[in-house]
Amino acid sequence: MAIEITMPALSPTMEEGTLAKWNVKLGDKVEAGDIIAEIETDKATMEVEAVDEGVVAQILVEAGSEGVKVNTVIAVLAEEGEDASAVSAPAAKTIDKPAAQVEAKPDAASAPNKEVASTPVKLANLGDGDDRIKASPLARRIAALKGIDLATLKGKGSGPHGRIVKRDVEAVQSGASATATPSVSAPASPDGLILPQILDDRVYAPDSYELVPLDGMRKTVAKRLTQSFMQVPHFPLNVEIALDELLAFRSRINAAAPEGVKVSVNDMLIKASALALKAEPDCNASYSDNGIAYHKAAHVSVAVAVEGGLITPVIFDAEKKGLSTIAAEMKDLATRARERKLKPQEYTGGTFSISNLGMFGIKSFASIINPPEGMIMSVGAGAKQPVVGADGELTVGTIMTVTLTCDHRVIGGAEGARWLAAFKRFVETPESMLL
Repeated sequence: MAIEITMPALSPTMEEGTLAKWNVKLGDKVEAGDIIAEIETDKATMEVEAVDEGVVAQILVEAGSEGVKVNTVIAVLAEEGEDASAVSAPAAKTIDKPAAQVEAKPDAASAPNKEVASTPVKLANLGDGDDRIKASPLARRIAALKGIDLATLKGKGSGPHGRIVKRDVEAVQSGASATATPSVSAPASPDGLILPQILDDRVYAPDSYELVPLDGMRKTVAKRLTQSFMQVPHFPLNVEIALDELLAFRSRINAAAPEGVKVSVNDMLIKASALALKAEPDCNASYSDNGIAYHKAAHVSVAVAVEGGLITPVIFDAEKKGLSTIAAEMKDLATRARERKLKPQEYTGGTFSISNLGMFGIKSFASIINPPEGMIMSVGAGAKQPVVGADGELTVGTIMTVTLTCDHRVIGGAEGARWLAAFKRFVETPESMLL
């Protein structure tokens, strides 16, 4: 009996991904545990292992295909003793979901119609080697049905590396350029709340700029932050914190640390944040329609800028870890984040976030909450400025401004203020973090 290989869900929230690469070809024998493909999500590239053994009989989704839905059949294996050439592609399946998770049906413009999906056609030969035309299976089928010569679009596709995709072929059908700017009359989004984000070609001529398609990370960041800003009632709280004691404490720690161990200011802020969450547990919370979830541990997400967007690796149970452990974990996570090699479980599951732009000289800013977390702290640069000492005398101190953005459905002004007071106490008396 044929064995179906489906698009895996590489994280709890993954809905689709890009099939970046096949490591097998038709006729190859695979065993359980073999790496058969690479899948790109919005945050990372992951390897897919075979869970069964057999011979590759069908590859149904070509390498480079974008937007492949989870549970879509992407290949078929023939079992031992089964004639691989006799194995046919499976019929389309509907994956049952609980009622609360049923997705909206795609509109006619985004989904292949029955004619495209079912009409038998002879697909064009794409060629070999350097002369090969890169095109998705759906684009090939539409082109064959409509009599479009894919050679005329070679190298002009809007997919990865100039790959021809559905929208390119449809643009030719309508007589428009495959990379032309969308018309100002583009339809509104299905929910009717987010207006189309387009450039009006009456204002910006299409040839006056270069349009670079969004990658998976940019799309996800745009979607999540827009949803957060629209659906979560944000409010900011800010406070100035004296850094001199923490900087001196850090110098003593690093001077006494073993070779190769270096604790940063950000590592210490992670620890102080975690301890403040334990000191004010009402702030270590997430809103849900079923109630408010009060988290038992402080899992601190840290914003890391990467090419094409940002990612938030998590220091789990940060309140229990020493500064050297946090420093080592953060260095490893940040390095692999920039290489897009993090596993989904390493950048999901945070209960609180930190975003630090102090190294860029930014004095203060307010971040957008990363749902379902209830708070995010924005850290500005420490700067020398005049301060009044405890003795009433004017002196010079290093002052840092932090802004705490809170979800008002979960955290009130008083709770947020108490959390900031606890955080300020740990930073200004850093020895208390060791107690």
